[in-house]
Amino acid sequence: MEIRPYEPGDEEGLWHCKRAFELGLGSGTGGDEKRDKYEGKLDRDYREAWFEWVERCVDADPRCVTVAVDDAGDDGGADADPDDADAGGEVVGYVFVLPESHRFIWDAAVLNELYLAPEHRGTGVADDLMAAAVELARDQDLPLDRLVLDVDRENDRAKAFYDRHGFDHWGEMVAREV
Repeated sequence: MEIRPYEPGDEEGLWHCKRAFELGLGSGTGGDEKRDKYEGKLDRDYREAWFEWVERCVDADPRCVTVAVDDAGDDGGADADPDDADAGGEVVGYVFVLPESHRFIWDAAVLNELYLAPEHRGTGVADDLMAAAVELARDQDLPLDRLVLDVDRENDRAKAFYDRHGFDHWGEMVAREV
């Protein structure tokens, strides 16, 4: 498994992971209605706008979006097809930390998203993605030396992961419909 900054050519794999991340938010923690809302927003316009935002963040710091690329099965040998778009491996996860310019949102570094395909969970890859996020946060000039994120209180798997990585409850987010 390779952990590296997002780069051109990763779009399809990153989008596949982003969709899975969003649909995961909408399922298991809110029923069909919540899942339908999340699925409904993932249209072509959303994809284009999201990738424009990814590019702006990556332009600020290439490490803002770090991907996990499964290069298993890519031996690069004589039989490898040089025109095969997947020859470099498949993006199976990512971590998205907002650039330093966003540090005033929470007076801290913001871990926006972390996703890893289910078949790669429990292998240590998510830990590697988290390590990349923490390293980037440590390099940012922050008002408070913290890395913060929003996690669904009903997502026990995610909460256990963040607990294991030393995250503590810090304040409480409230919201209302607009």
